[in-house]
Amino acid sequence: MLDVGQDAPDFEAESTVGKIKLSDYRGKKVVLYFYPKAFTAGCTRELQRFTQLYDEITKLNAEVIGVSADSTSSAKKFAEKYGAKFPLIGDKEKKIINSYGVLSEKGTSAQRVTFIIDENGKITHVFKNLKKAEEHADKALEAIKS
Repeated sequence: MLDVGQDAPDFEAESTVGKIKLSDYRGKKVVLYFYPKAFTAGCTRELQRFTQLYDEITKLNAEVIGVSADSTSSAKKFAEKYGAKFPLIGDKEKKIINSYGVLSEKGTSAQRVTFIIDENGKITHVFKNLKKAEEHADKALEAIKS
C-alpha cells in the first residue's frame, strides 16, 4: 500500500461524470477514497457522509473521488441513488486499486482506505482501519483543514 510522502499514481478512468484524470486536479487537494462495494451498508453511509461534507471540502480547494471494483454502471446507479456530488469510478479491472495497493485479501474488491493528495500529487495522509466507514469523510476534512 502506498504511504505518506509517495507520489500518487496518475490514472485516467471513466467515472460517473465522464472521463477523468487525477492529474487534471493538480493545484487542488484530492480526497481519493476506496470502498469495497456499492449499496452495502458501510459504503452507503460513507458516500452519504462525503456528500454531506462535500461543499465544505470544496471550499478548501479540494475534490473528492470514490473508487471501487464495481462496474461503471453500478457506480452510476449508486451515485444517483444517494446524490453523490463527486465522481465515482468503477474500477472493474482493478488497475487503480492495484496501483494504490489496496486490493482486498480475497482479491475481489478494494479495501476501505482514504488517501489525501496534495496540490502537487504527493500523498499527505492515509486513513484505514477506522471503526466506522463514515469516519473517513470526517478525517479527510480534518486533514484538508490542517
